[in-house]
Amino acid sequence: MDRPALASFLRARRERLRPEDVGLPGGVRRRVAGLRREEVAQLALMSVDYYTRLEQERGPQPSPQMLASLTRALRLSRAERDHLHRLAGHAPPELSGSADHVAPALQRVLDRLSDIPALVISELDETLAQNDLARALFGPRESLTGPERSGAWCWFMRPETDRAVYPASDHDRQSRAIVANLRAVAGRSGPASRAARLVADLHAGSEEFARLWDLEEVAERFADHKVLLHPAVGEIEVDCQVLFTEDRSQALLTLTPQPGSPGAEKLRMLAVLGPLAAERRPG
Repeated sequence: MDRPALASFLRARRERLRPEDVGLPGGVRRRVAGLRREEVAQLALMSVDYYTRLEQERGPQPSPQMLASLTRALRLSRAERDHLHRLAGHAPPELSGSADHVAPALQRVLDRLSDIPALVISELDETLAQNDLARALFGPRESLTGPERSGAWCWFMRPETDRAVYPASDHDRQSRAIVANLRAVAGRSGPASRAARLVADLHAGSEEFARLWDLEEVAERFADHKVLLHPAVGEIEVDCQVLFTEDRSQALLTLTPQPGSPGAEKLRMLAVLGPLAAERRPG
């Protein structure tokens, strides 16, 4: 771990960002260039003291999970992410299937969305970033690790909690859509991919998945009208739209209610409840 170089790199990346670049108010008077340390810590979901010690060359070696959080907070490119890992004494994440790096273009759009739920997901339905309304609606999912990162894995392997967001009448349709989408991803990713390993795990662990996989259905889901359930406000009707990266490895999902509808009012209620709403979501 190269502490001086790591500290210098973090300061330089912090100072190049403006508050409006990351969805924060700029304010009238700022005594520092770029973001403040406490703003980076807030974005990275870490303590100010921890981040400050990293910039002062006296912090502990950051874990890969901490580096992933800093990558998102500082809006690093893939090359910058890899450089950050090397400075911290870690090998860069593998290029194939890495699920900790949010495409900067999608992150910039997400930063500007505050009045509708929005999240960035990988092709395996791993939540990479969420805005506050998405956390209130689905619970905080960016910090999940292992197979639980994949929404497809959770849907079939722990259905008692992860299907609660959809009405029971919609579970069969969602199951088929998830399997058809995963077949499309696995088909273009190849037999040695993370998608193929996920398929093998689900095929072995879920009779429902195995039955639906044998249907040979292929489709890409997302653009859809959805009814979502939340324990604090009940049913919320929204339209789901998606923006893909060029290689389709990541997608920005937005959930928009009809203006003036009960769904719009319920999302306003969730915005007021904030973290309290997320705590009421079963996990």
